[in-house]
Amino acid sequence: MEVAVPAIVWWLTVIGIVGLLLFDFVFHVRKAHIPTLREAAIWSSIYVGIAILFGVGVWWFGGATMGTEYFAGYVTEKALSVDNLFVFLVIMASFKVPRADQQKVLLFGIVFALIARSAFIFAGVALISLFSWVFYVFGAILLWTAFSLVRGGDEDDEADNFVIRFARKHLRTSEHYDGDKLFTIENGKRVLTPMLLVMIAIGGTDLLFALDSIPAIFGLTENAYIVFTATAFSLMGLRQLYFLIDGLLDRLIYLSYGLAAILGFIGVKLVLHALHENNLPFVYGGQPVPVYEISTPLSLGVIIGVLTITVVASLLSPAGKAKSAASTARRHAKEYLDLATDAESREDSYRKLVRDEEAIAALAGPLGDEVRADAELRELLDRAHAEHESALRG
Repeated sequence: MEVAVPAIVWWLTVIGIVGLLLFDFVFHVRKAHIPTLREAAIWSSIYVGIAILFGVGVWWFGGATMGTEYFAGYVTEKALSVDNLFVFLVIMASFKVPRADQQKVLLFGIVFALIARSAFIFAGVALISLFSWVFYVFGAILLWTAFSLVRGGDEDDEADNFVIRFARKHLRTSEHYDGDKLFTIENGKRVLTPMLLVMIAIGGTDLLFALDSIPAIFGLTENAYIVFTATAFSLMGLRQLYFLIDGLLDRLIYLSYGLAAILGFIGVKLVLHALHENNLPFVYGGQPVPVYEISTPLSLGVIIGVLTITVVASLLSPAGKAKSAASTARRHAKEYLDLATDAESREDSYRKLVRDEEAIAALAGPLGDEVRADAELRELLDRAHAEHESALRG
């Protein structure tokens, strides 16, 4: 049976989550800077630790069923969040967001995602309580999403959606950033900066992500408190995770297939549950269909198993290693070019860049040739070398 969550627990949870977001802004985001790998790793670990401790608390006070549902939901939503980071990378690269200002964009994306998904969650709970056939709809959404992931998405177009095109056409926008300001003065007039357009693009994609994310977790639990907290804690620490695995994202070449398998599995689970709860007159005479229902512990096992296989296969594959070498070199080159005033950090980035180029030169076969033939990467590396030589001369 579902355990009722008292209102005071709801309020304390919401206050705690808002407090974490405020802490993140005040101590990490308010002053623009590029997080070090060490900083990103420490805070990512802290947020994951908080989420796990919270799950242990749910298990202790709410029982094994609620605990299992929370962890299954958290792992699924975290995996989907990592996939979302690919699109955030595309958006910020498209708008050429300075690396030091990317933290504010990411925090905005997290807050907007939390608000949007909360609205979807409570709308979903209301729909489910009124219409059991909603499970058919959720199941169909997930199965279609899984199919789309296998077929290949259109992520490159996410940064140029209708809202952005409308804003650029009808609103006064600047071509240049003014720190992390949303508005600036140009030729005596107040205009929008690209930073605001980036946030609009991130917000728009967050709404699209919610259409996949919320049905997925409702396939694991109908408890609104578990759905909300698992979703919220999966978003916590996403900013730090972005900087921590920036170089790993391209290497997870099979992630979309793993997520497709998970979403397809949960989609089937939802359809089976819909059949079990069926009251549609044109299906089995309006009676519940005697079908097998997939348990939450089995779901958790499948989710963890698929993710483990996906990550290990990606990291060990030659294609993954080649992509990793290219993305690491690209990241260090951008760091070197962005760190205009920090001589020590720039030199450290340049030394890493030289090692990255040696790793690329050592790549064998067609995959190595493909990385070395990447014109965009070559141009970026040449710019970094030219700037380094100029700095040495003068």
